[in-house]
Amino acid sequence: MDEQRPDPEQLLRQIDADEAQSKRGRLKIFFGACAGVGKTYAMLAAAKNLSKEGIAPLIGIIETHGRTETEALTRGLRRLPLREFKHRGRVLRELDLDEALAFAVADPRTLLLVDELAHSNAPGSRHPKRWQDVVELLDAGIDVWTTMNVQHLEHLNDIVSGITGIRIWETVPDHLFDAAEEVVVIDLPPDELIERLNLGKIYLPKQAEVAARNFFRKGNLLALRELALRRAADRIDNEMLAYRRHNTISRIWPNRESLLVCIGDHDGDGQIVRSSARLAAKLGVGWHVVHVETPRSTRISDANQEPIRAALRLADELGAKTTSLTAQRVAPALVRYAHENNLSRLVLGRRPRRWLRLRALADELAAEGGDLDILQIAHTGPKRPQAKQQQRTFLPIIGPARGYWVALAACGGVTLATHPLAATLKPTNIVMIFLLAVVVVALRHGRGPALLAAVSGVASFDFFFVPPYYTFAVADTRYYVATFLVMLIVALVIGQLTAGLKLQAETSRASERRMQSLYEMSRALSAALLPEQVAEISARFITAEFGAKSALLTADDQGHLGVLEGATAHVDMAVAQWSFEHAQPAGKGTGTLYTSPCLVLPLKATMRLRGALVIESAELRPFDPEQRRVLDTCASLLAISIERIHYIDVARNATVQMESERTRNSLLSAISHELRTPLSAMIGLAEALEWADPEDRMRQRELARAISDSARRMNTMANNLLDLARLESGVVRLNLQWQPLEETIGSAVSACRSLLGERRIDISLPADLPLLPFDAVLIERVIVNLLENAAKYTPEGTQIDISAGKGDTVVTLSVCDHGPGLPPGREHLIFEKFERGRPDGSPPGVGLGLAFCRAVMHTHGGVIQARDRKGGGTCFELEFPRQAPPPGSRSTGSREVEDV
Repeated sequence: MDEQRPDPEQLLRQIDADEAQSKRGRLKIFFGACAGVGKTYAMLAAAKNLSKEGIAPLIGIIETHGRTETEALTRGLRRLPLREFKHRGRVLRELDLDEALAFAVADPRTLLLVDELAHSNAPGSRHPKRWQDVVELLDAGIDVWTTMNVQHLEHLNDIVSGITGIRIWETVPDHLFDAAEEVVVIDLPPDELIERLNLGKIYLPKQAEVAARNFFRKGNLLALRELALRRAADRIDNEMLAYRRHNTISRIWPNRESLLVCIGDHDGDGQIVRSSARLAAKLGVGWHVVHVETPRSTRISDANQEPIRAALRLADELGAKTTSLTAQRVAPALVRYAHENNLSRLVLGRRPRRWLRLRALADELAAEGGDLDILQIAHTGPKRPQAKQQQRTFLPIIGPARGYWVALAACGGVTLATHPLAATLKPTNIVMIFLLAVVVVALRHGRGPALLAAVSGVASFDFFFVPPYYTFAVADTRYYVATFLVMLIVALVIGQLTAGLKLQAETSRASERRMQSLYEMSRALSAALLPEQVAEISARFITAEFGAKSALLTADDQGHLGVLEGATAHVDMAVAQWSFEHAQPAGKGTGTLYTSPCLVLPLKATMRLRGALVIESAELRPFDPEQRRVLDTCASLLAISIERIHYIDVARNATVQMESERTRNSLLSAISHELRTPLSAMIGLAEALEWADPEDRMRQRELARAISDSARRMNTMANNLLDLARLESGVVRLNLQWQPLEETIGSAVSACRSLLGERRIDISLPADLPLLPFDAVLIERVIVNLLENAAKYTPEGTQIDISAGKGDTVVTLSVCDHGPGLPPGREHLIFEKFERGRPDGSPPGVGLGLAFCRAVMHTHGGVIQARDRKGGGTCFELEFPRQAPPPGSRSTGSREVEDV
């Protein structure tokens, strides 16, 4: 039977994944080697056939490139209107994402056709790339059909550029390609494709001539075709593995040759790796290299573990997928890994059988996995010296002396505790207590101390609890077999199993700690808003996890790297720049610039390279493959974080530009309107003055006064603009002086008397109003603006109230009118630039006066607020921070006060 009982946890994970997948739309990709193979044509033809079955596909966007056959297939299919963008004098048409989402809400069975997945959207679109639009559509539950070429896959981009000599800038992340429910390969032989190009069925004649000399050379087309077919085959292989895991199929399917190479603790494993690499290249198959850590691995010294790490690094450099497993026995772990990954052929070195091993590893593998082909490679290298073998085998068993002293102490303690009870306890009970001591010693101190505890426990039991007592002689010989031998074997087995469980627990804890560290790092990176914060987080993680120094480098627009703050490692810029430019690791432990003391990893994000990570370790040996995988994961997280911060800056700059554009348009609109009215009035008045009766002095004065009022209005508007700009830029230096507030109020009322007309001013100020430090000129203009604002919204003959009050920390000045009041919800908006009290724009004004008032109060450390007045009207309240006046200043109204 192929099927096994499924793992409950795996079944629950699969149910959750299926449920999440059911809520997403389904993606189907028509995939080809290059343009012109017929991807769009095939997609439209399939859509036509689907429409005959009652499903009406919707064209989101189709790029026909003037091909009449393709255009003909679009007839009869529903089309979504395109969204237009103006860019550099041209009108660009793109997929209307909002319209597509709205259409899908109305029709949940919508199938959307979106051509050219790798296309770059026009500036101003929601997403920079069309594939991001497709992801949003899939998240909304919309099924999408699309097209793409092999050169647009992110991880093949450099390979395609090296083959064709042309850099491809539009790429699609591989995870989106792998997540597609279906990929249809559209294949066309190179000769037929070139013929179609010559006939003008792909590009216009002039474009076709250029393409034939460059991209569409036959050698390029052959290489691209092979890449496309191989990538499609890899995807099918991944689908097959997913199907096997989903259905818990363990038997190996020999549908494709594949190699599994086992690395042991022998010096000749480098030879095994190289021989396996040659075999994999000859067969043209993928290969995995695995090292299994068992309880016996704990007895191997660090010096003898270095060949294992070197072999794994070599395999990684030669293109293998390397993995380290932890298990009690090697054979079951290898067979299980082969079944999980459908690897049909296992390669291992021919090793001498140890005297304690009943069967060779190859025999165990043959018994455990009958469907595996096993290849043994002879070790032709030099043998290790016997002394080194003894050092490797026995010295690590001795290990620290503390564990052995604990073993002796444990047996002694059990003996002292049970000896007084020997008359009441049966021998079997005493044996169980000794076995418990062996378990505890094995759990805390490993196999060697457990072995000593077992032997000393048997000796203590014989000496103190078996007659004749206090001698190793035994009266009943049955004790030798029935008790001593069984007790010793059981103790040794328990010690072995406990030590193995301890190793597995330690390995699990190390893996859990590593995953927890990566989780904490990713969570911290998700909250980072600056590249310097990312550099600090990465340095903290690498120091905690590896005890190494690090530096984070980011690239500018020209591709030059720069070191971020917080770097602790010495950076060799030549190595870092090479790694960044070639998108490959360099430095220590790699095959490039390996003499460098640092390891440099390029930061590959979704869109492009973002920089490099430099790690400087104090250890002489390079990082092992497991550590490299953790570092690669760390580099991926850093790259994604830096790219996220980059796009946050892009979005922020775009928002600032949009706001600046909006402000500029509002300013031009408001100023053009407000300037036109007084200018028209001034022109009319000037013409009337020109034709006025020279003898009519009264008429001339009236016209001159009207011209002056219009000019004053324009001057006020210009002053508000200039002063507001100066205040917001921070270039204004306040002339702060201690002075009474009532004098500034009086000056402001006198300055705008002509504008107030018949309106009455009621001023109510307390006699003990304290002196305040402020710039009299600016505060006077604030009060003038408030009075002018009151005059705009109140009729002639009404009253404007000015009052003041003092508190413990602030002094409040209020200007209240009896006008219509503020519209609900605009109490704060009226202080924004170009905002008016009434949305309809009446009475006339630019909307800068109150913004100027807020800016002035802000520079004084105060605030301005607006509220509706009880009984009708509006009140503006200015709050000044109250301070103790300097010695010698007066509390009465006088301008002769000291400077701050």
